[in-house]
Amino acid sequence: MHIIINNASMVPVYEQLVDQIKQEIISGGMSEGDILPSVRGFANELKISALTVKKAYDKLEEEGFVITVHGKGTYVQATDRQLALEARKKSVEDDFSLGVERARALGLNDDEIRQILEILLAD
Repeated sequence: MHIIINNASMVPVYEQLVDQIKQEIISGGMSEGDILPSVRGFANELKISALTVKKAYDKLEEEGFVITVHGKGTYVQATDRQLALEARKKSVEDDFSLGVERARALGLNDDEIRQILEILLAD
C-alpha cells in the first residue's frame, strides 16, 4: 500500500490516512481479508506517531471498512460498495459545508459562493 502524507496540508494526518486507505479498499486495491500493516510498523514507515495510525484504524473500523482482531492485526472487512460511495459523498458534503460556512463568515452571499464554485468547476 502506497500512502503519501502531506505535512503542509490543512487536513489532519489521520484523516489523510483514512481517506487513502478507504480509496484503496473502494478501488479494489485491497480486498476482504487483506491485512493492514501493524500500527507500529506503519508509523515507523510513514515517520508519524503510532497514535495517529491507531486513530486512523479506529476511524476505519468505526465506519465498517476494517476489523481489528486483538493480537492478530487489522483486516479489510467486506464492504458494500454503495455504502463506501455514500461515505465518500458524505465527506465531500462536509467539506462543502465547511467552505460555505467560511464564505458566509467572510460576508459572501449565496450568489458569490455559487460563482466561486462555478469557477472551480470550470478549471
